[in-house]
Amino acid sequence: MGKPGSPRSPRPETQNDDVSSLSRMKEYKLRSSETGNDPPIGRRMFGGAVLFHGSKNDFSAKHGTYYKGNYVGKKHIWLRKHLKSIALMFVFMGLLFMLDSLMVFIFDSANLQSSLTPRRSSGTKEEDRVGNKENTKSAVHMYDRLLNLASSALAEKEFKQESASFWEEPYKQASAWRPCADKKLPTSLGRYDENNGYILVSANGGLNQQRVAICNAVVVASLLNATLVLPRFLYSNVWKDPSQFGDIYQEKHFMKIMKDEVDIVKDLPPDLKSIDIEAIGSLITDADLVKEAKPVDYIRTVLPLLLRNRVVHFLGFGNRLGFDPFPSELQKLRCKCNFHALKFVPKIQQVGSLLVRRIRKHNAARSTLDKQLLGNFKSRVPPKGRDVASNGPSKYLALHLRFEVDMVAYSLCEFGGGETERKELQAYRELHFPLLIKRLKNSKQVSPKELRKLGRCPLTPEEAGLVLAGLGFKRGTYIYLAGSHIYGGKSRMNSFTSLYPNLVTKETLLTPTELAPFQNFSSQLAALDFIACATADVFAMTDSGSQLSSLVSGFRTYYGGGNAPTLRPNKKRLAAILSESDTIEWNSFEDRVKKMIEEGQRARVRGFGRSIYRQPRCPQCMCKIH
Repeated sequence: MGKPGSPRSPRPETQNDDVSSLSRMKEYKLRSSETGNDPPIGRRMFGGAVLFHGSKNDFSAKHGTYYKGNYVGKKHIWLRKHLKSIALMFVFMGLLFMLDSLMVFIFDSANLQSSLTPRRSSGTKEEDRVGNKENTKSAVHMYDRLLNLASSALAEKEFKQESASFWEEPYKQASAWRPCADKKLPTSLGRYDENNGYILVSANGGLNQQRVAICNAVVVASLLNATLVLPRFLYSNVWKDPSQFGDIYQEKHFMKIMKDEVDIVKDLPPDLKSIDIEAIGSLITDADLVKEAKPVDYIRTVLPLLLRNRVVHFLGFGNRLGFDPFPSELQKLRCKCNFHALKFVPKIQQVGSLLVRRIRKHNAARSTLDKQLLGNFKSRVPPKGRDVASNGPSKYLALHLRFEVDMVAYSLCEFGGGETERKELQAYRELHFPLLIKRLKNSKQVSPKELRKLGRCPLTPEEAGLVLAGLGFKRGTYIYLAGSHIYGGKSRMNSFTSLYPNLVTKETLLTPTELAPFQNFSSQLAALDFIACATADVFAMTDSGSQLSSLVSGFRTYYGGGNAPTLRPNKKRLAAILSESDTIEWNSFEDRVKKMIEEGQRARVRGFGRSIYRQPRCPQCMCKIH
């Protein structure tokens, strides 16, 4: 009998008829081969085509001895004859496997030494642990088909004339606006002869959050008719940077530019230094002021304390000053502070100029952006040696790829890494974002797939590379990567670098000696990224909500003269395009990506409530040429 559930074998009508029995077995064999089902009982004879099936006992009674003996004999003869060949074949296959593994190891080692190896500018031990673990993984590819199409398209365009139009601003209206926040107008606020007291500000966050806090503090000091003490920076366990104002910005220049509107001093007067500010009730935290607070909130909450105690201390001061409705003169102070008063110290300017110089040709045109960010170092003749790049490119693209582990974990999205990725990001959230975990437990969670459709997921390196390829940037484009601490490390960047191998960072452009003064100072390292991004011929961001991207794009708008294009993808629209990654043709992908980016480049005037640091095109900040 066969196995349960198997087709039954046809029983021979006359068991004594050998020919009839064999004929029926042959017929069954043919039917079995047609249906694709192997018979449940039987033997395959090595080198033979006969398959026995049917009643095992009946058949073997008559024919078993002959065929069994014949089968066993032939089997032993064949094994003895081919034993050495089989053994040699297994040995040969083993050698090939070992040789292949050795070649892969050598190839990867060579790539690791010759490829970019960005050093981490900052991060927690947990980030380092996750990053190191990710580096050992195989690369994650989310869009293999599109990446192959992109690679073919770039190869086809390699020897053609540059076709990308995104090296220039597409809209002429962008050049109609000019900087004018530093011009003194009859309506300027000026300073009162006597003030109401002193304002201390301890700014939290990284370089760009601190920059916004400084400008907002200037506005609050003017609003309350107070003297501003030079802002201080809080030490963060995340950023681990002890830098203070004078380590990043030129103090004298800052005080000089703002002196006509706001009185700024380095320290409190002696009689106020010894006062316990918290004990007298003058310590103001984020809990005391609503987000995007209006001027009236400061008049009601802060001014009475200032008049009573002569001093108030804003601890943190993050996101506590709105943009509208706001007096025009105060808005103008924000722009004057951000775009004119805050200059990086010479040490940062000098090394920032090295970053730009080592990508560009030395005889490349110097823009207003260069002058504002590099100071006197923009025109200095570089020393011979590593700096010389006479044969190098004259332009480059800067990319802020916001794909650090904190951004990735907080987004609650998935990025193709499967269960391993989900566990790692969940562990990171539990360690670093306990409030997020608590909120998730008390609310209905949106699925990662839905978050991606809504455009709430950070762009991956693969997606960023596909966008640049879709815009027509050639494979040889020099790209400066800001930050360079990518979740997944080198393996996650493989897809990007396969499309654009000329990828550089501050760690690969600078020698260890040149970089040494900035090690362990994340804000100063971020200042170098700010310079390299702001002075780039094209700046591409992947997350318009990031402070660095916002401030850099605003700086390029203010000083770019309509010749500093910024590429800003619409993540929701891009998610819709990429949802068709298995079927979309490359020409269609290119057209849709180009339309998306062009839409984001329109020269819009700042809208109500929008950040004036990011969108300075407005009468309070810039002047429009008619």
